[in-house]
Amino acid sequence: MTVSAPIARPTRRRRPWSLQTRLMVTITGIVALILVGIAVAISAALGQILQENLDAKLQQTANLTVQTYQRMQGPLGSGADVTAADTLSQVRQQGALFIVRPFNGAASGAVVESDGTVTELTDDQIGDVLNDLTRTGVDSIDIHGLGEYRVVAGQVQGAGVLIGLPLSEVRNTVTQIITAVLIVTAAGLLLIALAIILIVRRGLRPLRAVADTATRVAALPMSEGAVSINERVAADEADERTEIGRVGHALNTLLDHIDSSLDARQRNEERMRRFVADASHELRTPLASIRGYSELSLRAIRQAETNGGSARMTVETTGQSLERIQAQSLRMTTLVEDLLLLARLDEGQELVYGSVDLTRLAIESVADARPAGPEHDWVLEVGEEPVVIAGDSGRLHQVAANLLANARTHTPEGTTVTVTVSREGHDAVLRVHDDGPGVDPAVKDELFERFSRADRSRARKTGGTGLGLSIAKAIVDAHGGTISVASEPGDTTFEVRLPARPADPTAS
Repeated sequence: MTVSAPIARPTRRRRPWSLQTRLMVTITGIVALILVGIAVAISAALGQILQENLDAKLQQTANLTVQTYQRMQGPLGSGADVTAADTLSQVRQQGALFIVRPFNGAASGAVVESDGTVTELTDDQIGDVLNDLTRTGVDSIDIHGLGEYRVVAGQVQGAGVLIGLPLSEVRNTVTQIITAVLIVTAAGLLLIALAIILIVRRGLRPLRAVADTATRVAALPMSEGAVSINERVAADEADERTEIGRVGHALNTLLDHIDSSLDARQRNEERMRRFVADASHELRTPLASIRGYSELSLRAIRQAETNGGSARMTVETTGQSLERIQAQSLRMTTLVEDLLLLARLDEGQELVYGSVDLTRLAIESVADARPAGPEHDWVLEVGEEPVVIAGDSGRLHQVAANLLANARTHTPEGTTVTVTVSREGHDAVLRVHDDGPGVDPAVKDELFERFSRADRSRARKTGGTGLGLSIAKAIVDAHGGTISVASEPGDTTFEVRLPARPADPTAS
């Protein structure tokens, strides 16, 4: 017989309380304890005061009763048969209890009712009082049929006496006070609970708005494509002057940063797609030329072998094809080297630092540009003192050459190109200015992006691969400098700022 083990039931986790519930329960509980403690303390203090007042009243009643009893007894106790009822008939203190036990007679006792009548105690009641009395002085005892009394015992001539007043008045008063305090406390707790609920709910409303906004943002698809986060915490719930408001303001700031980052990611993706498309096109053109000329050479060789064609014609055709193949290979090699240079510059590599005279570098660059652009006017403005920086001489020469080639390529004949080198504060500044038609505003913002060209057509007549200015920017950025352009028709200036070495290293 196989006995299967009992199936273990999954334990249900208790649902956690929300912050609002915890705050309301905690605050209400603390206030309730405080109010109940105050009520208990007030009731105890008031009960003590009432009992002290009762003890004082008891003392006065005792004195009056004893005096009345002694007066009724006469001198030397000649009236030994005076009973407690006789004495209280003279005193008439409402609620007063009097028991007298003569040394040579029977004990008697009486009590004054609420209507003023005097009622004698039974022997059992008198016995209970005398048996329960534990000490002399003021004491509290419970009398069967009468209730609890505050009593004081003593002796007079020829007898022992006991006088008491009921505690029911004190008990009733304390009970009424406690009842009133409890009612007021309950009403106060209810009002406080409502106030706490309103205050806490109102105080936590910005936090709920933050949570709702974060929930809506979390539901947005952000993995791909153009994403715009328009969700924000309302301005009145993102007040920086409050603690919770600062959370809402911080979330709005975070969402602004995320939105900007997503926009930048989308732009980078689009730029990368354009980069891949342009790089593929740039590589496809020389590859197509290489393939075409290779096929042309092979066809000429086959025809010569088949038809016995002229060897001289075959050599000429093959030579021309090989020249074009070499030219396209060089073009493709240049493009690949430029892409490799950009990748290495992005990784912080490829720079060899040394002392570079920017003035001399500008002079050499202009000297190289003149033969390439004899139809332009080349002007050089440099100071007498050299401007020295720390950098890679070859790469910085490439920056200057790219800027001058850019000015030569995109300006008409007769344009004046001015190269200026100066020191401005702690910066070495190289400027290339021309009075040509200027940069097209449509491409000005992305002029330093990779494969960015002023002539966007595939069959462009000017420009190279579109990597020259992007390489210049990458080299300048790697040197800790900046490159910028300001252009309008007839006034275009490319400016390169690099950290300069101190003119006087000793003073520095």
